[in-house]
Amino acid sequence: MPNYTLTYSPPAEGWPSFYSFEPEWIQGMNQYLYTFSGGNIWRHNTNEVRNNFYGLPVDGEGEPAAYPSTITSVFNDEPIVNKIFKTLQYEGNRPWAAVMNSDQQDGRFIDVGYFERKEGDWFAFVRTVNNNPAEPDDYALRSLNGIGKSQTVVGNVVNFPLTVDIGSILSVDDYFYYALPPNYDTITFAGVVTNIEVDLPAGINRVTHDGSGVAPGINDPLWLGIKNQVAESHGLLGHYGVFTLTNTDTDAVELFVARSEVMKSYPG
Repeated sequence: MPNYTLTYSPPAEGWPSFYSFEPEWIQGMNQYLYTFSGGNIWRHNTNEVRNNFYGLPVDGEGEPAAYPSTITSVFNDEPIVNKIFKTLQYEGNRPWAAVMNSDQQDGRFIDVGYFERKEGDWFAFVRTVNNNPAEPDDYALRSLNGIGKSQTVVGNVVNFPLTVDIGSILSVDDYFYYALPPNYDTITFAGVVTNIEVDLPAGINRVTHDGSGVAPGINDPLWLGIKNQVAESHGLLGHYGVFTLTNTDTDAVELFVARSEVMKSYPG
């Protein structure tokens, strides 16, 4: 367990920050923060190398290595209510990358490029990192869509009977899976959907994938699709949401308040 330095601010009457350095003495003076380490005095926040204290560790060229700034907090209104955290937004002058977790789900990552400026706030939907499609972490996703049994499988083309409704939920770039008889209790990744063609009067009802997975070897497995998880924006399910913001800028960054659009979850 690493040690931290906790600072108290009399004007704020609170504890504003944790720091990873361990000084022998710390003192604020003339609007600067000074610390002592190894008998040497250091003045903080006066160079371009961020979050590196006392010059160690160094990068591959022997220079002090910079590290990102991180802030962790929690959304916990109505703690006994099961909720879906749909968005993350905050007030500040720069976007920060974010990760959200809850007591029920993990790993909702929001890349810094996903944030958009809306009415003065940085706004993004809570998304999921694409995992290995061959081994999904969660088969109970709301985006999972069962289709039906195919009629024939010709290479990467899966032909369905005209009575099977492929539906509008399945899209290009979704992950395509199948389950084999007799129990249909294990699914296998076949590939990423590249084309969907439905023209029932012409006798066309098929899905084409890129073949990046494993071929089923039979004509009539049971097929299903799962949305690309970066595009998945059903949010994070849980009683509370823990979020960590990360910033790698080397100049001053302002961050004031964070919030989330939340809806109650009503399991069916």
